Amino acid sequence: MTTTTDAPVRPARQRIVPVRPPRPGGAPARTTANLTLGAGRTTRVLALLVLAVAALIWLLPMAWALLTAFKSEQDASDPAHWLWPRHGFTLQAFSTVWERGDLPLWMLNSLLISVAVTVITVLVSAMAGYAFSRTLFAGRRGLFALTLAAVLVPPQILIVPWFEQMLTLHLLDTYAAVILPQTVAPVMVFILKKHFDSLPVELEEAARIDGAGHWRIFWSVLLPLSRPMLAAVAIFVFIGAWNNFLWPFVSTSDPSLMTLPVGITTVKDAYGIQYAQSMASAVLAALPLVAVFVFFQRHIVKSVATTGLGGQ
Repeated sequence: MTTTTDAPVRPARQRIVPVRPPRPGGAPARTTANLTLGAGRTTRVLALLVLAVAALIWLLPMAWALLTAFKSEQDASDPAHWLWPRHGFTLQAFSTVWERGDLPLWMLNSLLISVAVTVITVLVSAMAGYAFSRTLFAGRRGLFALTLAAVLVPPQILIVPWFEQMLTLHLLDTYAAVILPQTVAPVMVFILKKHFDSLPVELEEAARIDGAGHWRIFWSVLLPLSRPMLAAVAIFVFIGAWNNFLWPFVSTSDPSLMTLPVGITTVKDAYGIQYAQSMASAVLAALPLVAVFVFFQRHIVKSVATTGLGGQ
C-alpha cells in the first residue's frame, strides 16, 4: 500500500509596484524621462545623420582654408585642381607670411592683451554678478536693468567714445588703451549672475554662521564652485579679445603694439589677392585658439551640463 504526500506549494511571487501619492489639488504626478535623440532606432539614426551633415557643413570652410594654405599661389587660384594641387603641397605660403611680417611679436602682443583682458573681465564680471545675485543695495534693480540694456549696444557704436576717452587720458598707443575698453562685458555679468543664483543659499548661510563676510564667501565658497563656468567665460572672452580687429586697429598706430589680426592685414603683395598667404595667415592666427579650446574643452562641457545652458 503506497501513500502519497503532497509537496508544499510555494506561493507565487507578487511584484510590488510603488504607487506615487497624488499631488495636491488632484494633479497627476509628472514622470521624468531621459533626453534622447529619438524613441526608436530609426529616429536616432536619422538624427545622427542630420547632426553629421551639419558638422560637415560647419567644417567645410575650415578644411578649405587649411587645404588652400598648403598650396602655392598658382595652384590656389586654379579651379581645375581645387582638391589636389598640380605641383603638390608646399609650405611656401607660411614661409612667405613669416618672412614678410613680424609674427612672433604680433602673437606675443595678442597673447599679453588677450590674457590681461580675460583676467580683468572675469574678475570684474564675477564680482558684479555676485553683487547683483547675493547682495541688496540701493538702485540694484535699476543698475542691473542698465547692464541688460548695455547688452543690446553694439561695440562698434562705442568706438568713437572710447577713442575720445583714451585721448583725454593720454593712453593712446599703449597696452592700456587696447585692454581697458575690452574689459566691459555686460553679457558675462548677466551669465555669472544667473549662475550665482543657481548655487544653494545654504552654503552662504553656513559660511555666515562661521563669521565669513561677503568677500570671504565670494572668494572661498562661491568661486571654487564656479570653476567650470569661470573657465567657459574665460575662453569666450579670450577668443573675443584674440580675434578683435577694429579696436586694436583704431587705438594704436605703433607697429610694435600690433596684434595678430591687425598685423596680418599688413602682409600684402603687389600682385593683388594672395589666397594661399591669406589662408596661411588665418591658420597661424587660429592655432592658439584651437590649443586653448582643446585644453579647456572639458570645462566648457561641464559648465553647459551643470548650469542649465544645455536645456536641462
